[in-house]
Amino acid sequence: MMIMQVDKIEIGTVVDHIAAGKAAKILKLLRIGEDYGHRVAIMMNVPSKRMKTKDIVKIEGKLVSQEEANVIALICPGATINVIKDGKVQKKFVAGLPAEVTNYARCANPNCITNAENTARRFVRDGQGFRCRHCERLFKADELVQGI
Repeated sequence: MMIMQVDKIEIGTVVDHIAAGKAAKILKLLRIGEDYGHRVAIMMNVPSKRMKTKDIVKIEGKLVSQEEANVIALICPGATINVIKDGKVQKKFVAGLPAEVTNYARCANPNCITNAENTARRFVRDGQGFRCRHCERLFKADELVQGI
C-alpha cells in the first residue's frame, strides 16, 4: 500500500465524506479554480468504512461559510466540514440541507424569470425537494446546482 502525505494547514477548511467523484464540483461551487492563490488538495476515491469510497478536499486559506456549507449539502448531504484555525480543528459540522437557498443555485426551468432578468433566486425546501419562489417549480437538491 502506498502512503500519501498531505501537509497540514494553519487556516482553511477540510471537506470530508464527499460522494466519490464530486470533489471537483465542490471546488467549482466554492469558486476555487486555477487562480486560487493557496494550496488545495483533492483526494478522490479514498477508501471509507462509512461510504465504501469518498472524496476529500483540503483548502488552505478558505473558511467555508454556512451558506457555502448549505450549497455543498445540495451535492453531498452529510459531508463533514472541518474549519481549521491555528493548525487545529476549531469547528466540525455535517452539511445538512438548508430550509432556503438564495442566489447560489440556478432555476432549471428555462422559462423562469430569474434566468432572463437579474432577479434574486430563492428556493425554499418543500419535502424532499426545493421550490422556486418565482416559478413554483419543484426540484431535487442536486438539480439546483447542475448548471454551475
